[in-house]
Amino acid sequence: MLHTLIYGTIYYIFIVVLLRVSGKRSLSKLNSFDFIVTIALGSIFATVITDKSISLVEGLAMISILVVLQFIITFLSSRFDGFNKMIKSEPTLVFYKGEFLKKRMKKERVAEDEIMQAVKNSGSGSMEEVAAVVLETNGTFSIVKSEGELLKEIGRSVDKI
Repeated sequence: MLHTLIYGTIYYIFIVVLLRVSGKRSLSKLNSFDFIVTIALGSIFATVITDKSISLVEGLAMISILVVLQFIITFLSSRFDGFNKMIKSEPTLVFYKGEFLKKRMKKERVAEDEIMQAVKNSGSGSMEEVAAVVLETNGTFSIVKSEGELLKEIGRSVDKI
């Protein structure tokens, strides 16, 4: 128990400092690559706290390597388009002007009910209120309201001011 308490505290402080130094992007979920790094960091954190056979230095090195590699990858992807395209996917339009784009949905393995649920979760009452739905690189859906609905929403917001 003492090992977990001491090592957990040290690792926690180290991760907070390291992430603060490396920047906001280190734990972003902008795409699947970022998500994987976040999961791996959590897994390493849990392992180094509970496994007494891993020394403090080894644990700090594992966490550092992951964060440094994430920094290098994001640094390169933000400066070189070819590298960026190699590691990231593109957003995919899956619904547009009242039509589900079946070929794209099939390629992305997305069902109509998943899109409709995302629309519902966005606060839209029906698909008629939606101009487009985009499957983003991080696996979330972006809902683009139709112009009429967007104008109504802006009007309601202005009325509240």
